[in-house]
Amino acid sequence: MVTMAILMVVLAGVLTSHLFGLRMFEITKAKLGASDQARVAIQRLIGEIRSAKTVRIGNGNLSSFSEIPDGSLQQGTAIQICATTNTNYFVRYFFDTNERSLKRATNGAYTVMAVAQFITNTVIFTSENFAGTILTENQNNRVIGLTLQFYQIRYPVIHIGPGNYYDFYQLRTKITRRVLE
Repeated sequence: MVTMAILMVVLAGVLTSHLFGLRMFEITKAKLGASDQARVAIQRLIGEIRSAKTVRIGNGNLSSFSEIPDGSLQQGTAIQICATTNTNYFVRYFFDTNERSLKRATNGAYTVMAVAQFITNTVIFTSENFAGTILTENQNNRVIGLTLQFYQIRYPVIHIGPGNYYDFYQLRTKITRRVLE
């Protein structure tokens, strides 16, 4: 009887530990999956900025773009990247307020690609100096800051907490061009 009771207590402990481990694995897998998806999506943006001739920060959408003028804080919802000195050929990343997503489009395109979804912040791009201070001029040796704050983890979609929102998930990176002129 005593041996059977001890065996049952040990089996209950092992089963509880195993179920707790499975739950922790699922939570960690979702967080790592979200980080990996964001990293893959942003990798292209980083490559385009690093090889760009011209980078302009402003506000815009698929059909229009307005650059932030000198004298104002260089921060906005869109970025336009020109690989050559010809500004008619560009790649534009912009925040779609209706779908709460960051999208990518090229000049003359009617289709867009969603880069990131479920974004809560509206200021996505900043132009900063080496210390992280937002600039008021379009300088050649600036650092482009990218901040994305998400309210739901995707891939796989899971619902955590009250209201099915994930506590906090933020992607923040800084990018510089390789060749300065």
